[in-house]
Amino acid sequence: MVLVSAGIGATPVLAMLYALAAARSTRPVLWLHAARDRQHHPFAAEVRRVMLALTNGRSYVCYSRPGSRDKMGEGFDATGHLSRSVLDVVGIPREADVYLCGPPRFMADMKEAFAALDVAPQRIHVEIFNGSEPMTPGVVGAATRAPHLPKDDANTGPLVSFARSGIAVHWKPSAYQSVLELAEACDVPARWSCRTGVCHNCESGLISGVVAYLPQPLEKPADGNLLVCCSQPIGDVVIDL
Repeated sequence: MVLVSAGIGATPVLAMLYALAAARSTRPVLWLHAARDRQHHPFAAEVRRVMLALTNGRSYVCYSRPGSRDKMGEGFDATGHLSRSVLDVVGIPREADVYLCGPPRFMADMKEAFAALDVAPQRIHVEIFNGSEPMTPGVVGAATRAPHLPKDDANTGPLVSFARSGIAVHWKPSAYQSVLELAEACDVPARWSCRTGVCHNCESGLISGVVAYLPQPLEKPADGNLLVCCSQPIGDVVIDL
């Protein structure tokens, strides 16, 4: 059994790992995970602990951008992304059952890589970390207000223009951690499910300007777009919201 994940996509496959450990499974189990670095590696210690209960369990972790304090062999096994070459290194039998969860592009790439190893499509199981309406989970029956300037709008700082809503607001880093928080303060309609673990629903058009990300997203938005949930403006920006 091969459990493959990236980022918070580890959540459902971790539940499978717990089930295998509780059953004291003797089946060969391979844990494959991709993360940016140790700081963005969820459940790392937990997975190492649970793996000890499996007599035939092993793991292989890739960090795409290891931090200065990250040491190969201590928490991760290779630098880069999970890829076909990594699968060749760890060894994947054709009869393996694969359980996969992560960002859409990651899952598509992994499905293609496993198919290239002649793993039958019916043996590749995908957990889609995605959601449907509502795009603002948990917000029920809230009154709809017209977009407006926030109460604490300043006269300094980068200007964030919400094109569809017809308002422009000065960015105040001491008050907001992301463009999404600023949009919410202005009642600008914005989609999000990021706070419930569903990534990229907040992706919106970046008409002009540049943004920075904190934290860095595991998967970048398409060219000309931005992720409002974790972006901050660098200079004036115009956003298609």
